[in-house]
Amino acid sequence: MSEERGGFGRGRGRGRGDRGRGRGRGRGRGRGDRDENVWVPVTKLGRLVKEGKIGSIEEIFLFSIPVKEAEIIDYFLKDKLQDEVMKIMPVQKQSSAGQRTRFKAFVAVGDTAGHIGLGVKCSSEVATAIRGAILSAKLNVAPVRRGFWGRKSGMPHTVPTKVTGKCGSVRIRLIPAPRGTGLVSSPAGKRLLSMAGIDDCYTSSRGHTRTMGNFIKALFYALRNTYGYLEPDLWKENALTATPFQEHTDFLSKKQIK
Repeated sequence: MSEERGGFGRGRGRGRGDRGRGRGRGRGRGRGDRDENVWVPVTKLGRLVKEGKIGSIEEIFLFSIPVKEAEIIDYFLKDKLQDEVMKIMPVQKQSSAGQRTRFKAFVAVGDTAGHIGLGVKCSSEVATAIRGAILSAKLNVAPVRRGFWGRKSGMPHTVPTKVTGKCGSVRIRLIPAPRGTGLVSSPAGKRLLSMAGIDDCYTSSRGHTRTMGNFIKALFYALRNTYGYLEPDLWKENALTATPFQEHTDFLSKKQIK
């Protein structure tokens, strides 16, 4: 009877099932051959960086071009950039169903050669918060100006002037120090200053410095302010050149082939 009905036995779906699964596996494998890690830039700056039209990250800082892709920072500082989780703290929100707990991560990135970034991200999982904070820190990378205390010999080793940063009630003041002094700061401050490439520095703080988030933010703002002070060394006139967007306008006018 089952032979006449032709297909209601156990062997009914075996042929079709194998064929269907085989087709599905093959299709999946074909799509998976593409490299998922290939960077496809979505901004004008990203296109210029990937094509090698911009030689260094300093050109981006010179024209104050906002960086919207973390891959741009990776392109220039990939081998030298190191990241460190400064703090992970739980934060709670009161909802109708009770309390919702999420995790807030503070991550600093730096290359110990004059570049520092700080990122903050909140997520329901610790790993997701850290990943998001690393991306945010890369997008916030800023140059740090370094200078000398006294005699200008050798490589720059300290901050060029007294600079201040503030966040919340916390005020941080960075003071130049003689060569060999080291970093006179809290453990978190030492980590941030060393990642910025500063070897000798005095620090003075006031406010509620136990609030780690505000403390490292204030320190980051102070380091970022080192380029905001116009010293006599920077008084000489510099000729303004065309921005990368103006210089490579013909390249950017072409349609991008994905």
